Amino acid sequence: MNPTRELSFKDAIIRVKMMEDGNLLVVDAKGVVRFLDFASLKILSGFKCGVEYKNFNRQVFDFSYDGLYFTLISSTKKEALLYSAKTKKIIAKMDRHSGEVNCVAIDPSGKYMFSCGDDGKSYAIDMINRKIAFTLPIHSDSLADIAFSKNAQWVATASYDKKIHLFNLITMTKVHKLIGHNEAVLKVHFLSENRLISIDKANVAIVWDYVNAKVIARLEGIHDDVLRIASTEDGNFLFLGTKLGYVMVYELESYKMLSRKYIKLTSTITALDFDEKALQLIVATEEANLLIYDIFESEGRIVKLLRLKNYKKIQEIVERNPLLAYTKAYKLLISIWETTVKKARLALEKGDKKTALMLFKNFQEIPAKSTIIKAIIREYEEFDKFAKFAQESKFPLAYALALKYPHYQNSQLYKALELNWEKTFSKAQKYAIDPNGAEITRELLAPYRGVSQKTMLIQELFAKSEVYKRFRMAVGQKDFKAAFELVKLNPFLKELSDYSSLIDYGDLLYIESQKLLQQDDTHGAIKMLRVLVDFTDFSKEVKELMKSVEQRHKFYAAIKEDDITSAYNILALNEDLQSTQDAKRLQKEYNDAVAIANEFALDADIKGVNRALEKYMKISSKSSALAGIYGWCYMVELEKAIEEKREQTIIENGIKNYILYFGLQDQIVSLFNIFKENYPQTKLNLELQTKGSKSMWRPSMVINSILD
Repeated sequence: MNPTRELSFKDAIIRVKMMEDGNLLVVDAKGVVRFLDFASLKILSGFKCGVEYKNFNRQVFDFSYDGLYFTLISSTKKEALLYSAKTKKIIAKMDRHSGEVNCVAIDPSGKYMFSCGDDGKSYAIDMINRKIAFTLPIHSDSLADIAFSKNAQWVATASYDKKIHLFNLITMTKVHKLIGHNEAVLKVHFLSENRLISIDKANVAIVWDYVNAKVIARLEGIHDDVLRIASTEDGNFLFLGTKLGYVMVYELESYKMLSRKYIKLTSTITALDFDEKALQLIVATEEANLLIYDIFESEGRIVKLLRLKNYKKIQEIVERNPLLAYTKAYKLLISIWETTVKKARLALEKGDKKTALMLFKNFQEIPAKSTIIKAIIREYEEFDKFAKFAQESKFPLAYALALKYPHYQNSQLYKALELNWEKTFSKAQKYAIDPNGAEITRELLAPYRGVSQKTMLIQELFAKSEVYKRFRMAVGQKDFKAAFELVKLNPFLKELSDYSSLIDYGDLLYIESQKLLQQDDTHGAIKMLRVLVDFTDFSKEVKELMKSVEQRHKFYAAIKEDDITSAYNILALNEDLQSTQDAKRLQKEYNDAVAIANEFALDADIKGVNRALEKYMKISSKSSALAGIYGWCYMVELEKAIEEKREQTIIENGIKNYILYFGLQDQIVSLFNIFKENYPQTKLNLELQTKGSKSMWRPSMVINSILD
């Protein structure tokens, strides 16, 4: 792969990021920030941060997508600093880590800045009010990486404790702890469709279903330290940038490695991103090179070669860039090949080998295709014999050849054989359920004795005629659950025309139910789905679909009745609904209320917080998020009490109350250390206090002052 555009700088590049306005952010190891026009790579603007970095393994710098804020780790590595991009001044900092800050990040919504440290703690700073908003679940060892889902709903942290923690930023709840690595987890990255990839110190890569906390796949072929990860938004491809300068690429449907050396550079890959609009991979290196790769480069050339029927050259191009195999142009070549094979087989069925070879002419020079072509020609050398056996009704011999050469089974002749068999077997079935029809049944099926593919069906027909009667009766009475139970216990029923009709009926029900759902006729759709739920192949999907429809009904009913409590609780459990206009409106209303409440919390104004959040107090799905706001408000009250030199016993009582309501959190531990500095004579022991928890907190526990 050759880059379509490239640019060199003086110092190693540690961060690249496509911004909301379409420009490209580039940050180097000397802390120089540049904004580039992505098309031309012309530098538009920039500034210096005055901080140098030597470690390229971690994310030490991040910029909000809207370009309003940026965050970095200080030169001492003891602080995470938040800057206004406009003024270039520090507007907040996090210096509470016991140890170094390992990585920083700003979530995609631009609401929070995160600081992750050696102490296993991750602090979230609200970028509007510039205060600590909450902490993520604590790891028992140093944090190595942090990542966000594209919609900013999920955040994941990776640690040397070999675990990944998942946290929902909408409900403000810890969701899962992913355990599956045997070494420190160094990298984590969100993929599409509720998937997450994590990579550990031993280069073991796991793809997770993070909603259900299940391992989907383990990637093979990683023999180098992965420093950077990027993926396409559609979830098709994954790119891994390594220490030795390789970019590996995986296909994310089968999780197969497409190329270990998709890109090979002479320097460590220090930054990686993907531009969805241009479908281009952005690669940066320790040698200060910025390179842009068009992952579907040469697709236009493939189109031209298709017109020239130069299929060999197309194959050579695709072997150099395996991603081209997923383009429309190459899929057209696959279609041409499949059509050619069908036509050639038809010619060979007629004994016309010359026409078949002419059809294959343009594929002969492709080694893989040449092997297949030779095999097809050899395969049809006995087709005349197969045709003779079929015409003479020597079914055991004809079927034996069809078994030897499976592609004979696609021929018109074989289909005629099968049609004759189906008619004969169908007639035999009718006689088989007749108490006096056994002799006629044997006579009808006699020509098929010795046909291995049919022997079991014939034996089962005689042995299980009673089962067949029950099956037909169940279908006739539309007792589909009983019918499929019989099929489960008696697989031979799948070969019957009655079963095929049953499956066709199920497909029809499904298609009609989807049409009704698209027309918003959910009542009609539900009627069909209630029938379809008894069909084994549809059962799981239909149950989920019915649940989704019912939840959607409940949600819109709650909206209509102005029952926001139910509406928010339903939303919390149904991610699909969150993209609806009503859901967005509700979330905006809630976010606006939270913003107002946060302002009151900054002043420790509990009454103001109560007024702002009054309509959300009964919503159970919001309890954890509200706990964070109230906990913050009480924390500010305690901070003010220390600043105002209030009585020691009053502040101690407030600390006890806080722990009783919210547990022994990092915030209260940090505040207690400040309290001890100001009140060294205190005998208070935090570990001896009765501990509540944020997850158990409820709005009914709101008090006017934490000090009371």
